Amino acid sequence: MPKRKSGPLRVTVVADSDTRWKWGALTARRIDPEARLDARLLRGRATPTPRQLAELGIPADSMVEATAAEILAGVNEENCDVVVVSCVGGTVQALLHGFNRAWEGRGSRPVVVTGYVGVVYEKLADGLLLRAGADVVLANSADDAQRFTAVYEGVGHPADAIVETALPFLGGEPHRPDDTRPFTVTFAVQPSAPEGRADRMHLLRRTVEHARRHPERAVLVKLRSKPGEHTTHIEEHPYQKLVAGLNPPDNLSLVYGNMAEVLDRTDLLVTVSSTAALEALHRGIPTAVLTDLGIRETLGNHHFLGSGCYASWDELDDGHLPQADPGWTAAHGVASTDPYAALRTRVRSLLDAPELPRLAPYYTARTAPGYLPGVLARHGLDIKGKPVAGLAPAEPGPLRRAVRDLVRNSARTAYRQGVQRVAPTIRRLGQL
Repeated sequence: MPKRKSGPLRVTVVADSDTRWKWGALTARRIDPEARLDARLLRGRATPTPRQLAELGIPADSMVEATAAEILAGVNEENCDVVVVSCVGGTVQALLHGFNRAWEGRGSRPVVVTGYVGVVYEKLADGLLLRAGADVVLANSADDAQRFTAVYEGVGHPADAIVETALPFLGGEPHRPDDTRPFTVTFAVQPSAPEGRADRMHLLRRTVEHARRHPERAVLVKLRSKPGEHTTHIEEHPYQKLVAGLNPPDNLSLVYGNMAEVLDRTDLLVTVSSTAALEALHRGIPTAVLTDLGIRETLGNHHFLGSGCYASWDELDDGHLPQADPGWTAAHGVASTDPYAALRTRVRSLLDAPELPRLAPYYTARTAPGYLPGVLARHGLDIKGKPVAGLAPAEPGPLRRAVRDLVRNSARTAYRQGVQRVAPTIRRLGQL
């Protein structure tokens, strides 16, 4: 059993972006509201900025930016009971191997929890197998739990680690119309759906037209990040820049901030496939999943099949307010009363166990000899999960610093210089 003093749990969240810090920190609070919360922000292209962290407003008892090697060296049963790994799949896999190596022979170890930040609409098997081997793999709904179990059982991997929960940031007050303010329409944009400039311009142009058709309404364009900031995806065509040439009316505003606070004043949420749709549905806010660009896997809006939320801007212009199907919302973790009881039970049973087994990542040198080395190498680890000297220094060298700074500031540079063709180069540099 992990060596722990009496009192609240000690939870360390390893996160590689602002959204994943939000998911990981709130998951930790669902496990134990009184837990000591330590943040380890993985150093990389999407490491959240101070402004992004302040916007989320989730405090931690300690918060450190670190490399994978530093995290592996510093997190163990002496200072942590539970590790929540809130990262992309390849990073989860690398850390599972690394923790296996770092905790070898220690006699006890923390419980490892991981999962998905939002809707799982692509690379289902790939992402799940990269997360396989953690003690707990969270499924955000009954539908996800069923799909995840089918994948693990289909490859002969134990499925007992899968625990059904809900997205931890679902909450807020139920929607109530307020006649003292304008009816408010919020278009929640995404960094990568859609990616192309023409598609983005179409959606933005229709949003502007909706504001012109309905001058009595307030229309908000909820943006994910400011120029020079990044999330998991590089945004080649920021909406902030695209809107400048459309001469939007005064009742249209660009807004940042916490999504929950924006939803507090929203009467209709419009999106392509953002997780914000689930937040809105949880509150009972009419939610439109746009069909203007079709219903396609690449957009992620196919996830909402059967939800009753599909609508086009033409329909919204005519006053349509979609009504979600209660059966669909129940199956997709939107309206659960206490979806975290099973998670708390699972974590407690693992903490109370006399001894935890070694972590068992699905991908090994035997199962994926040509795939695993690249995943591990990106974090400076060898095939056994041991840090490789010189491959990932604790402090980045001049070249790595230059690449990191270029990537982080690429959007700002493009704004100032009007350079529209730097994105492919930036993407390649970001993979170094």
